Amino acid sequence: MRICCSLLLLLSLTAFAQKYAGPRPPKPDVVYLVHADNLVPTEVTEAKQDSKKNEIQFTVAGTGSSARTPLAEPIFIIESEKIQPQSLELYKFEVKNGHREVTMVQRRTRGGPRPLRLTVTRLDGKLYKIEADEEIENGQYGLSPNGSNTVFCFEVY
Repeated sequence: MRICCSLLLLLSLTAFAQKYAGPRPPKPDVVYLVHADNLVPTEVTEAKQDSKKNEIQFTVAGTGSSARTPLAEPIFIIESEKIQPQSLELYKFEVKNGHREVTMVQRRTRGGPRPLRLTVTRLDGKLYKIEADEEIENGQYGLSPNGSNTVFCFEVY
């Protein structure tokens, strides 16, 4: 009986210790969309920040991203060296006047844009999977580390 329990424990531990065998990002600190066994790099850019009264507007050039996915609950992968995956926030952009923008209220009040929910899972070492926790509608989106103007843009179509 003791041997049987020991073997069962050993098998369960090896099941949890399996390494990630999927595709790996070619560059660190770049967020990639996962499409089966293919990785699509997101559009990496810097958002321009403009302050007005009680608002901060973040603007990204262009009306659409080159990184596109048909998935309403996209999955991302990142090999983290400098970026903390847990600090990434997901926002929907509005397309206006030839650019994408999101306006944040400086004081947390009702009605301001809030980041969409994400789940971050460590896959192996510095490799992380990031998943949208809810279905998102078609449009332009950006993942950005909290406190940074670096944006990883993509489109859901």
